[in-house]
Parts: sequence; C-alpha cells; structure tokens
Amino acid sequence: MRSLVPCPGLLLAAGLALLWPVQVFSQSCVWYGECGMASIGKRYNCEYSGPPKPLPKDGYDLVQEICPGLFFDDVSLCCDVQQLQTLKNNLQLPLQFLSRCPSCFYNLLNLFCELTCSPQQSQFLKITETRNYTDPITKKTKVDVIGLQYYIGQSFANAMYNACRDVEAPSSNDKALGLLCGKDARDCNATNWIQYMFNKDNGQAPFTIMPVFSDTPIYGMKPMNNATKSCNESVDDVTGPCSCQDCSITCGPKPQVPPPPAPWLIFGLDAMSVIMWIFYMGFLLVFFRKYFIAWCYRKLHFVSEFTPNDANIAASVNARDQGEASCCDHLGVAFESCLKQGFTRWGSFCVRKPVLVLFCSLVFIGVCSLGLVFMSLTTNPVDLWSAPNSQAYLEKKYFDTHFGPFFRTEQLIIRAPNTSQHTYQPYPSGSDVPFGSPLDKGILHQVLDLQTAIEQITASYNNETVTLQDICLAPLSPYNNNCTIMSVLNYFQNSHSVLDHEIGDDFYVYADYHTHFLYCTRSPTSLNDTSVLHDSCLGTFGGPVFPWLVLGGYDEQNYNNATALVITLPVNNYYNNTEKLQRALAWEKEFISFVKNYKNPNLTISFSAERSIEDEINRESNSDVVTILISYAVMVLYISITLGHIKSYRRFLVDSKISLGIAGILMVLSSVVCSLGLFSYIGIPLTLIVIEVIPFLVLAVGVDNIFILVQTFQRDKRLQGETVDKQLGRILGEVAPSMFLSSFSETVAFFLGALSPMPAVRTFSLFAGMAVFIDFLLQITCFVSLLGLDIKRQEKNKLDILCCVRITEDRTSPQPSESYLFQFFKNVFSPFLLKDWMRPTVITVFVGILSFSIAVVNKVEIGLDQSLSMPDDSYVLDYFTSLNQYLHAGPPVYFVLEGGLDYTSLDGQNMVCGGMGCNNNSLVQQIFNAAQIKNYTRIGFAPSSWIDDYFDWIKPQSSCCRIYNMTDQFCNASVVDASCVHCRPLTPEGKKRPRGKDFMKFLPMFLSDNPNPKCGKGGHASYSSAVNIQNNSTEVGATYFMTYHTVLHTSSDFIDAMRKARMVATNITESLGLQDKNYRVFPYSVFYVFYEQYLTIVGDTIFNLGISLGAIFLVTAILLGGDLWSSVIMCVTIAMILVNMFGVMWLWGISLNAVSLVNLVMSCGISVEFCSHITRAFAMSLKGSRVARAEEALSHVGSCVFSGITLTKFGGIVVLAFARSQIFQIFYFRMYLAMVLLGATHGLIFLPVLLSYLGPAVNKAKSHATQE
Repeated sequence: MRSLVPCPGLLLAAGLALLWPVQVFSQSCVWYGECGMASIGKRYNCEYSGPPKPLPKDGYDLVQEICPGLFFDDVSLCCDVQQLQTLKNNLQLPLQFLSRCPSCFYNLLNLFCELTCSPQQSQFLKITETRNYTDPITKKTKVDVIGLQYYIGQSFANAMYNACRDVEAPSSNDKALGLLCGKDARDCNATNWIQYMFNKDNGQAPFTIMPVFSDTPIYGMKPMNNATKSCNESVDDVTGPCSCQDCSITCGPKPQVPPPPAPWLIFGLDAMSVIMWIFYMGFLLVFFRKYFIAWCYRKLHFVSEFTPNDANIAASVNARDQGEASCCDHLGVAFESCLKQGFTRWGSFCVRKPVLVLFCSLVFIGVCSLGLVFMSLTTNPVDLWSAPNSQAYLEKKYFDTHFGPFFRTEQLIIRAPNTSQHTYQPYPSGSDVPFGSPLDKGILHQVLDLQTAIEQITASYNNETVTLQDICLAPLSPYNNNCTIMSVLNYFQNSHSVLDHEIGDDFYVYADYHTHFLYCTRSPTSLNDTSVLHDSCLGTFGGPVFPWLVLGGYDEQNYNNATALVITLPVNNYYNNTEKLQRALAWEKEFISFVKNYKNPNLTISFSAERSIEDEINRESNSDVVTILISYAVMVLYISITLGHIKSYRRFLVDSKISLGIAGILMVLSSVVCSLGLFSYIGIPLTLIVIEVIPFLVLAVGVDNIFILVQTFQRDKRLQGETVDKQLGRILGEVAPSMFLSSFSETVAFFLGALSPMPAVRTFSLFAGMAVFIDFLLQITCFVSLLGLDIKRQEKNKLDILCCVRITEDRTSPQPSESYLFQFFKNVFSPFLLKDWMRPTVITVFVGILSFSIAVVNKVEIGLDQSLSMPDDSYVLDYFTSLNQYLHAGPPVYFVLEGGLDYTSLDGQNMVCGGMGCNNNSLVQQIFNAAQIKNYTRIGFAPSSWIDDYFDWIKPQSSCCRIYNMTDQFCNASVVDASCVHCRPLTPEGKKRPRGKDFMKFLPMFLSDNPNPKCGKGGHASYSSAVNIQNNSTEVGATYFMTYHTVLHTSSDFIDAMRKARMVATNITESLGLQDKNYRVFPYSVFYVFYEQYLTIVGDTIFNLGISLGAIFLVTAILLGGDLWSSVIMCVTIAMILVNMFGVMWLWGISLNAVSLVNLVMSCGISVEFCSHITRAFAMSLKGSRVARAEEALSHVGSCVFSGITLTKFGGIVVLAFARSQIFQIFYFRMYLAMVLLGATHGLIFLPVLLSYLGPAVNKAKSHATQE
C-alpha cells in the first residue's frame, strides 16, 4: 500500500475498520483483515465479530516491533499480518518526528495498536456504519467497516497529548504537533488532535472515526484507558526519559529574562544631566565669587576702573619679570632661537634659489606620484570595517573555509495594493479564514509569472551566457538541479497547474489552494498535505519553505493574513574565484535591470540584489562628484581672490595673488598625491574615505599656513637695506615655528592614530599624517620660492597670471598694509572680547555648552543606518522600508562547533544533541532555551539539529536507514527491494544511538539521503553543508546548528543580536567545559563582520582621541620649549571642541560609527590649526599682562585663522549641503560645519579669554634678553 505523509491522517490510514454493534465479550473483535478500497492506497477493514485469531508466526516480528504490549500467550489478535504491515507503513513519518520522545510515541502506538489489533476491541469500538463488499477473487461478499466510534479515556488522551506537546521537529524549527494536528501547535489540544487524526477530511483516514472521550463507562462501552508514560518516564530499560527540549517537565526552571538595567536616575531625572547641572551651578558659584573678590581688590588698589581684571593685579605690571629665569625658560629661548635662525636661513635660500628648489620639489612629487602605478583601492566592505585579526573576521574566515561563503541574496517583496482581502470558507465546516490581498489566486498566478520570468533571465559574461541555473544554490545537486527559491509559490512547486488544483463537485469545492496553503504553513516539511489534494509542501529544490521567510505583514502566526510575499533567490558566493563571482555579478546586473523595468499595475515590488548597495554607493559617489568639485572650486576661488591685498581697481591684476593661490592649492593636492603614492609603493591600499576626507583636511591645514605666511608679509615693513630674500627669510623665521608646531602636532597625532584596530581609521590616519607632513615641507620650500617670485613680479608691476605684461606705473616696493579684517580684529573684536564684563560671559557660555555636551555624550547613538548610504532616489531605500515593515524573520545565525569534539562517544553526543538522553545543558538545548526568551536573546527559533535528525533517521524502527545486504551500500527508503535491510538490528542494542564506527559508517549516508514520502528525515537538503567529515570519513570536524535571529530593524538591534548570540555561545562553551580545549562554540551571521566594530567603538573612540590629544600635548610641549602649561591649555580647548562635537552629534542625529570616528579624528587635527597659532603667539608675547598678551595674539593671528581656515572651509562646506547623498549631508556637511564652527568659536573666542585668565607667565629669559 502507498504510505502516507507526516500527518495525523497517516495514523488514520492504519487500516481502521468497522464493527457491528453486538454484545460485548471479554475478548471479541469488531474487524479482521482488509476488504474494499476506500481510496487510492487505502482499504477498509473487514467486519468481524468473533474472538481474536492467533497471529501467524511470520507476523511475530512485526507485532514485537510495533505493538510489543500485545505479544503474549498465543498472540491472538483482531488483525492479520497485512493490517500490521499497513499500520507500520503508515506510522513511519510519525515515528520519525515523535520517536525522539519515546514515551510520546509509546502512547501514540498504544492508541493505534489498541484500535487496530486489540483482542478487547469490542469493549471500546462501536460500529456505526457498514457496507457490503464483493471480493473480486473469491467472489464472496464481505462487509466493509465505514463508520466507527472509538471510546477513549479522557485521562489517556490528556496524558498522550501532554507527553507529545513539547516534542520538537528540529529540521523545521517547530513543534512536531504542528505537523500532526491540522492546526498550529499552539492551538492543538488532546481532543482536537485525536479528532483530526480520525477525520477522513484530513485526506489520510479511509473513513471518519468518531472519538468519544470519557473516563467512565458510557452507553455500555468501556473506554480504552491503558496506562501511559509521561515524557519524563522511561519506556523500557534501553530508552530514557525525553529530553528537556521535548519535555518541559524534565527541565529545570524556565530561563528568565534578566531585568533590564535600571536607568541611572537622580531625583527621578537623568543622572548625567543632574550631575552636569550641579557641576555647572557649582562652577558658576566659584567662578563669580573669585571674580567678585578680584573686582573688589581692583577697586581698592587701582585708581582706574578700566584696569584689567587679571590674575596679575596683585603685583605691578613688571613684577613677573623680576627674579631669575628657570632652566625651562632658558631652554625655551634657545630652542625658539634655533628654530627661528634655521627657518630664516632656509627661507632666504629658497627665495635666492627658486629654480633649484622648485626643480627638487617637482622631482620629489614626481617620484612619489609614480607610486600610484601600484595603487589599489579597497572596496570590499569586510576589509574596510573589520580588522584581519578581529574576532568576527577570523570567525567569518573559519566559516567560509569549512562550510563555504554565505550565499548571495536576491530578494523581492511584493504587495498587491489594488486587490482586496478575501475570505475562505473551509469544507464541510469550520470558521471563515481571511486571506490577505497578495494571496488571491489571480495575484499568485501573476507573481508566478514574474518568478518564472526571473528564472529565465540571461546575462552575458566573456561571450558566455549566464543563467540563474548556472549560479544558484541547488542543495540536492546533482540529483536535483532545481534552484532554491524561497517563495510561497514553491508550496505549489512553482506550477500553475498545482496552484489551480482543486477537488470538488458541482456544488462544493472540497479542497483548493487555500487548503494546501493552510496546511503547508503549518507543516512545511510535509510531502503530502493530508487533504484530498495530496500535494507536496516541499519546494522543487527538495527542501522546506518556511512561512516566516516567504510571507510578510501578518499578525502573530496567522500567515493567511499576509500583506506581502517575499521571494528570495540564494546565489552561490565566491570570494576567491573571480571568474565565477563575475558571472554572478553579471546575472545580478540583468536581474536589477529586469525588475526595474517590470510593469504590472496589480503589483508593487521592492527588491534588492547582493550587489545593489555597492552599486548604489558607487552611483551616489559619482553623482556627488560635481558637488564635491564645486565645493573645492568655491574654496579655491576664495583663496585666490582673498590672498592678495588689492589697493586699487587699476592695480587689481598686479596686487592679486590668484596664481600664487592656485599654486598653493596645487601643493595641497600634490601632498595628497604624494601620500597616496608613497603608501602604494609599500602595498597599503587606499579607501574611498581617504579620497573623500583627506583633501578636505590637508586643504584646511595648508590654507591656514598660506594665509599666515602671506598676510604676515603683507603687514611687514622691509628694513633698511633688506633684500626680498632676507625679508622673506626673516618672516619665515617668525611664522614657520608656528606652522611647524601645528603641522607636526597633527602629523604625530595622525600617525599614532594608525594604532587603531579599525581598518578605516588606521588607513585614514596613515595617509592623513603623511599628507599633512608633506604639505608642510612643500609650503616651506616650494611655496616660499613661489612667494618670492610673486613679490618680485609685483614689485615690477607685472600682471598676475599674465606675468609678461607690465602696467605703466613707477616701480615701488609693496608697502606694508593691514587688511580690513586685520584692523577689525585689532581694533574692534579683540578689545571687545577681552573687556572685563565680556570675559566672564564667554566663560559662562562655553562652560555651559561643555556641561550640556558632557550630559548627552552617552546618549549619542551607535551604528550606521544603511539607508543613509543610499541616494535619495535609490530603489534600495524602498526595499529597506519594506524590509522593516513586512519581514518577520531576521538573518540566519549559525552556532558553529569547531572541530575537535568526539561525536562517536556517548558523552560527546550528549554535549551537543537535544533529544532523549542528551544533557540538559547541551548545545542544542541551550540554543532552544535562548529561543524561549527571544525578545531578550534575539534568537527567534529553536535550532535545526543535524545530529538529532540523524538519530531519528537511523533508528531500526524507521525505514530511512537501509543498506543492501550484499554490498552495504545505501538503499533509499523509496526503493522497493527485498535485499534492502535495516542499517541496525531491531534489538535493544540496535535501538541505542550509534557509537564508534557505526556512527561514522552511516553518517555520510544520512547526509546524502534526499527526503521522500517514506522518509522525511533525509539530511541532504538541510544538512549537506552543515557537517565536515574528514580523515577519510573517520571523524567529524566542524559542524553548525542553524536558527534565525528575530526581526532586526535598527543598528542597535543588530549590535544587540550579535552581543547576545556571542553571550549564548560563550555560555555553551563554558558549560560544556570547552574553554580549556582547542575548540569552542561561536555564532556566525553574515552581518557580524560589519557590526562588530560597534561593540568596541566607544573604547576605540576614547583610544584614538586620547592618543591624538596626548601626541598634540607632547609635540606642543617640546616645540614651545618645555612650556607645559600652554600645552595643557591648548589640549583642554581641543578636548572641549571634541566633547562639543558629541553634543552636536546628539542634537543633529549623527550616530557614532567608523565614518564619524574618522571625522572626529580629523576634527582633532583641524582644531590644532584653530588653537596652536594663538597659543604660540600668546606664549611668545612680552606684553605686561595676560589680557594684553591675549589681545596681541588674537589681533595678529586671529585674522589669519579666520580668513584662512574658517571662511575657506565654510564656503566649501555650505556647498556639501546640496549633495544628493544622505551620508554626505549628515557625516560630511553637518560634521564638517560643526567642526569648523566649534573650532573657530573656541580658537578665536574661548581660547583667548582662557589665556587671559590662566595663560602662562612671560618667559623670563626672553623678557630679560629683550630688555637688555
């Protein structure tokens, strides 16, 4: 007879028969033998009301195997051998799913053995309907039993259900009762489970058996109420109780979700906010108290009320210059003198020998630029964001090596907005079932047409045709070459005819696609839907299609309410095979083009291919090239125009310095090119972030120095008898130490930043440090020579750019002049800023801003929303929206057990498996426990377990594992051959798990066995890649156990999912005692390698910014001649800028990630430009008071900083606001604008005021030398 499927109906088909309502005897039958055909493959039993008959001896093995409780005395039963064989065949699939819990299956066998063969049948079976049947061979008339009542003890039914309700189906991540109850396992109970199994509408029972539940005799019948086994009891001496995974009462306390960390509150408010408010109030109290005391002291001791309220008021103006100079003072003067003399000589040389200097500079640039021949660009996101020695990178490498790289994913999310929801009315009865709009048959046909068209897409690569068949994932290849397509249409084998398959008459439709859909969403691994349709639920690729992967927008597990269909096409990935990878990329390109151009007014499609994000990022970068070029053009134009000091309209082209400004810009770009070339020589690849960010950084540094040098010359008066080369040498001697201080501080800070473990930050730091240093070298060589040539041109009244043309004016040397901006800073801004009432106001405001920023620094979000990397008009944005709105399952996660465990030993098996006899803290059990609290662990389902399915597959009671008795070769369960025998004998020893050589002998057979109607446990489709068999099939190496994360929407969700999965894996490793072994358990999901950076990004940020500040402090202290206090003040100001950057990030919704960290490191460097020149100018000033020195420093350097870096950068940044890319708008426009505004306000407002209060004293050695 044809075997049935993994459904309750399978059990029904056990050859149920009918009984006449006759007088009950102590031993009396209601049927015996099989009679007429009920349906294809199913027969009625023959009515028989006599005593039980002795079973022929050829049936003894069968009864011992199936119904051992009936093997006693002369084995007189109410069934013959054929009925026993039918019962065995029909119990094969239930055996495969329920026998992992022996007591559950024992009770189920009890139910059907009593029904089919019990010698006391007449006590609890009552025939309700019969019909005559004529045997076609003997021509005798017999009676078919076609209606029956089965009186079952309610306590028996409840006990059977309780023993089975927790049993897992490992390959489907679901409860086994979900396959056997006709409804979701959550809605199944003892009564409706048995009713469904005995209902002919399930497609398996030949007729309906009406179960009657009662614990007491009723209507003259004595209910079958045999003894049962609870799931925590052993059935015999061989088997043990069910595992915790299959029997909750054997478990300890259920895993409890740890309480969320209590928010840090003070007085019911955010603690950081309260603390910083208290700090700010305390600071204001102390500060203004001291200020008031100082004001009173000034009133008492000074006549003028305008005497500066300065820290020096207690002494005379010159009191600080009295006394002996310290060693540090002398050292500082000596060091400053050496720097000044060295740069003076060098400047004079560059002006005297411009041709030699320019030639050597060009040769240097050319040699460095040749390195671009060896340039390589890193675009692989894995290499960009994950360090080669990071945990996620190494785990990914291990997974790819042992199991192959994670497949590429092409996915469509389809809605039917113009189609209404409809209602399905089950036949013959049942509640109406609403079906979502995309589950309309017409829509499904249209989606199937789309899916078929996608399968037929062809691409061309190297003059070869590439189809989906060439690149897709086909798990059963070469036996089944169908591509894996995770689609609801695969419930219908991607066939229009199967979708249209229905059974009915002129009045009713008994079953159609609704029936099949409802069954398959409950039992995706079934090969027969148990309805009258008898269609398979398995996809054409040979594997199950889980509903949570192919349906979206439903509530809870009501899949029929789905509002979206999800089609996923996994494509083989190739990291080390460029040829095959290019073929896949070529097909994906055609796929994207096809779906973009696909038109169907009834369907709304969101889609993405594996290459989509990279393609869109490249398109975005290309589209913003114009914006970036305009940004740089604005900065170049500004520099070219403002660098000159125009005295009159007629002399515009004489006094302008357009060519000099362009030359300065070219030097900046040359320094970037040199940096790229030098590192390309040594094989360090560059990244897009280097190309996009470093020119901005170096331009900021370079332009600032250019303005300082040129504007200092413009304000300088040439001494009597002084030549141009000596004048420029003298000016370079004055300003070059400040330029050297800023550039070298940034260079060292960036190079030390290369210690960062983050590849993107490390690469940026290396290239930035080298570019800044080369830019400084070019400025004190090439630019000085060009400046000298430009001065000579100007003195000869030759036009800028057109240097051969001269205007007819008397030659006059350029007269020193002060620009309007310089005069504004000197006469207006500096005096106003340093007024007595303004200085405390500035301190109050800036400390308040700092307090606010510290209060919110821990509230800055971590991560990067991948939608921000997409252009505004990208189709991928729509896909991301649909992904978040409709999907109900997150990414797959694999718990990998590294090679080393002895799977052939009982202890080794118990450490891993989740079935009977396995440890309660086994790997599978712990993942199962984690899935019970999925809202905390973000593990959504119980794991698929190859080892548990292998144990079910190899059981001698099952027909799955068979071999040819002559060759020992594997014999598939679907093969009908007398020479095929069970792999293991039906003995107490054979029923135990395989160990030693037996385990390894049959494991390859399991992994190569395709699922079929007689054995749904074949492991080829589900586990062929999950197990590494090594050393000539003598041992198991690395293996994995797969499940899924819950739906993950935001970066914090992804980060938390990875953190929790690692926590679970660590607990497994520790509880199994593997921490001292050379192997462990680790989780792997495709996104881990990108999100691991966020687990340590706070520490990385502190490290990078801390080491940069430390480097700046060290270099500043050395180059200022040991002036530690000036270094401290400058670093404090830079630190305030960085902290305030975090405040801006929180206010402006900018998250902390690798991109923003690079910008923070860059802002640290740019802040040096804003602060170092003013700090050094203050330290070198010999004015009498701190206020006067601060005013002098701000007057002389402030205008250069403002016109150089501030206005230049501001003009270029504003253009970035018009970029199409969200990532440019957020991480470049917003952060660049913030770093320039914060740098300018702190460097030009806060720092001078701070120096006026706390600045270092005048260098006594320098003061004495000046007086002498």
